[in-house]
Amino acid sequence: MNSNAANYVANLFALTDKRVIITGGAGAIAATMAEALVNAGAKVCLWGRGTHHPVDEAVRDLVNKTGRSEACFGVTVDTGSESNVAQAIKETEAKMGVPNILINAAGGNKGKSPFTELDTEIFKEVLENNLLAGLVIPTKLVAAYWIANKTAGAIINLTSMSSYKPLSGVWAYDAAKSAVLNLTMATAKEFAPYGIRVNAIAPGFFVGNQNRLLLYKDETMAELTDRGKAIIARTPFGRFGKNEELVGATIFLCSDKASGFITGVSIPVDGGFLVDNV
Repeated sequence: MNSNAANYVANLFALTDKRVIITGGAGAIAATMAEALVNAGAKVCLWGRGTHHPVDEAVRDLVNKTGRSEACFGVTVDTGSESNVAQAIKETEAKMGVPNILINAAGGNKGKSPFTELDTEIFKEVLENNLLAGLVIPTKLVAAYWIANKTAGAIINLTSMSSYKPLSGVWAYDAAKSAVLNLTMATAKEFAPYGIRVNAIAPGFFVGNQNRLLLYKDETMAELTDRGKAIIARTPFGRFGKNEELVGATIFLCSDKASGFITGVSIPVDGGFLVDNV
């Protein structure tokens, strides 16, 4: 690539003016996004509860991977609590300046059953984690903060294959993620007059700690389960995704120059799962 082309691409996707909050910041997908954003020039503050994967540890990992300690921060926060989020915004601003991007990456699934046997308490927990803590509360507080301070910003939500197609047996996750897609579009319209874009990334099937034993028979990952085989059979690329394959969409949606007139969309990164047919 000649220098003019390299400069053009760098100018289009550089994020040196971006200060990013990532909720669920100790998760694997969040970590991959954070590394890419820091390498693209952004400052990143990881938000997480710190119960299973401490935020401080995630920040240390991010610094080790990027070598940019001046751009990596963390705040321990329960994004399901409005008071916690309000305080976290203040802490984040003190650490890295006014944030102008929010990535809602908190969430996850628990349980699988026939609908008539679903556990309503688990249903509520999954719904709260993915919808209230995963989108509604951080979006409400951060957007209000931006509007009050006349700050243009961008929000990226994490939708899912189940935002488009219900996945069998995971009723709460289906309900939550379909709502995330709906609210991505709804908030995009409401926030547009304030210069706030709202978009989403819909990962296909990526192997992580939460779903590994749904997709593989054991920790050796040598043999797929029936569900894993079914997913591969319906994914035209014939494999699971790699976390780094989410990086391009993330940087694109964070860049005002690359996606400044885009709002209310969800970009599937799914190896063709949603277009599979017979």
